[in-house]
Amino acid sequence: MLTGKQRRHLRSLAHKVNPVTQIGKNGLSDNLFKTLDDALEAHELIKVSVLQNCLLDKDEITESLTNELEAERVQQIGNQIVLYRESSKEKQIELP
Repeated sequence: MLTGKQRRHLRSLAHKVNPVTQIGKNGLSDNLFKTLDDALEAHELIKVSVLQNCLLDKDEITESLTNELEAERVQQIGNQIVLYRESSKEKQIELP
């Protein structure tokens, strides 16, 4: 669980990050989870964009992503979701 100070630090880092992938009308798939899992392992902090034509609710998507990927939700603003998970191989982000 992230503290407020850690979450604030990650939000400031995520400001410069471009979205890794977009979730559209196809919704959530095993291939998407695999892609995001690899991205979290490599970068620790990722941003996901939810397109307007997505049939799923953004809160449901966030809940599914955090549960399936064992990641922490840092921020969800509009169509952007920011996720964090510490890398098991090479830690890059030092949390306060």
